[in-house]
Amino acid sequence: MAAPKKGRGAASGGQGRPGRALALILIAMAALTGGMFWSGHTTPRLGIDLAGGTTITLKAEAEPGKESAVNETNMNTAVGIIERRVNGLGVSEAEVQTQGRENIIVNIPKGTNSQQAREQVGTTAQLYFRPVIAVAPGGPVKPEPSTSPTPSASPSGKGGDDEVTAPSGTPSPSATTQGRALTDALKAPTPTPSGSASGTPKTPGTPQPTPSGDAAAAEKLQAQFVALNCTDKKARVAAGDNAKPSETTIGCGKNAIGEWEKYILGPAEVDGKDVDDAQAAIDQRNGQWIVQMEFTDKGSKKFQKITSRLSQQQPPMNQFAIVLDGEVVSAPSVRTTLSANAEISGSFDQESAQDLGNILSYGALPLSFEEQSVTTVTAALGGEQLKAGLIAGAIGLALVVIYLVVYYRGLSVVALLSLLASAILTYTLMSLLGPAIGFALNLPAVCGAIVAIGITADSFIVYFERIRDEIREGRTLRPAVERAWPRARRTIMVSDFVSFLAAAVLFVVTVGKVQGFAFTLGLTTLLDVVIVFFFTKPVMTLLARRKFFADGHSWSGLDPKRLGAKPPLRRSRRMPAPIDPKEA
Repeated sequence: MAAPKKGRGAASGGQGRPGRALALILIAMAALTGGMFWSGHTTPRLGIDLAGGTTITLKAEAEPGKESAVNETNMNTAVGIIERRVNGLGVSEAEVQTQGRENIIVNIPKGTNSQQAREQVGTTAQLYFRPVIAVAPGGPVKPEPSTSPTPSASPSGKGGDDEVTAPSGTPSPSATTQGRALTDALKAPTPTPSGSASGTPKTPGTPQPTPSGDAAAAEKLQAQFVALNCTDKKARVAAGDNAKPSETTIGCGKNAIGEWEKYILGPAEVDGKDVDDAQAAIDQRNGQWIVQMEFTDKGSKKFQKITSRLSQQQPPMNQFAIVLDGEVVSAPSVRTTLSANAEISGSFDQESAQDLGNILSYGALPLSFEEQSVTTVTAALGGEQLKAGLIAGAIGLALVVIYLVVYYRGLSVVALLSLLASAILTYTLMSLLGPAIGFALNLPAVCGAIVAIGITADSFIVYFERIRDEIREGRTLRPAVERAWPRARRTIMVSDFVSFLAAAVLFVVTVGKVQGFAFTLGLTTLLDVVIVFFFTKPVMTLLARRKFFADGHSWSGLDPKRLGAKPPLRRSRRMPAPIDPKEA
């Protein structure tokens, strides 16, 4: 007798606290909805197949004898470089990811020149070492009225703080000679030592006449430098666009504190193929992160030549810029002549040192990419696919609603309210996950959401059938609701666990659009557990106290007569059998 009494107490206690769980999920729904409107992202971000755009598949190819270069590290580095290029096109929602061991998938939304995108992502990275001629803050500079020469602006972050030294050498003091004029840089294919330069250094923004025939080119480049605004993405991409390695150009880069700076850069004297290896390491002398570089024999001679000259210059002309696809990723200063090996030290943390090491290494990798396929989806076709997906979802939802109303009658109200709550949570989360983690709703993801309707409805059906089984055993509604819950909960948890496990495995082993299906299926499966525990069960507990349901109205879906219920349990005790007079 003790066990049943304990069960009645537990049931009673469970019936007394449904409002808390219901209030909790309602608060969560209100918070997510409010956050969605506050952020301004009121619709889910659409994938390429729905919004329109271009999908490019690239296959990595290695040089003969260097097949091991196609590995996970190098592919991830290539993904980062391609992302940089695509973002440089002004694309805000591009997706670049690896597929398998040797493929890279690039998804570019509508509004992007597909031909330009193909040219950008399909070429090998261009890495050059260029001497720095001048540096200035990243914004546009107004020409100064004075014509008197003043020193060039020195970098305040990445360029000025980072230094290139020999692995175990001590930097020597820089010379006090003056820098060379911009026009001299344009006249010669390679920079000359400061002692041989004529004239005085030119301040960015202060035009100076020269007798050179290249004066017009010098003035044009300086005008571009003055007007360059590195805080503007389009201006950064246009800076130095199509500049040949042998030409003086301009470029943009961030300093150590994340501010944009602009550069005038001399002709390239070392390229990425001259780098044999580069990696991040910890300096044993001071415990700081550095980047170690090793050059090929040919690259060593080139690097020795440029560092020998730069070490005799004044800042900022004692710097060389590491330029990747036209962007300055680092601009360390040189204090001594270097050859085969060098260290870049400065304001690095582990992540920034590893990033720079990967970039330097990638310039030397024997990797190229072959375009395997290009698929373009117009916005009109994407809209038709989205419309078809929504229609399919609406038809599936309508069939579920009809089934619930016809079969469960009044109980269908609980199911419909639960589906509505699930839809609100799913929609708000999808809208917020777009800007948060880059989630894009593609057609397979829509299919996952449609499948989730059946999974969620299945959970309600399991619970309802457990309740009806209890009523068939002769129990009244309130104890039937509480006694049915543990058994239904166990079945629902097992079913949802299997669905979530399948979604997780599918997400891990696949890429691209199939991941959208797996992610949506996993998300909605988790939401199903939340809805059943914090919404469906509390609502059912509250409705069990209403006379319409408690008395088993014929339209409640819980009519004992329609369910073929046994007599109440309290009347089911057997009476003693009558005694036969003959036997007496």
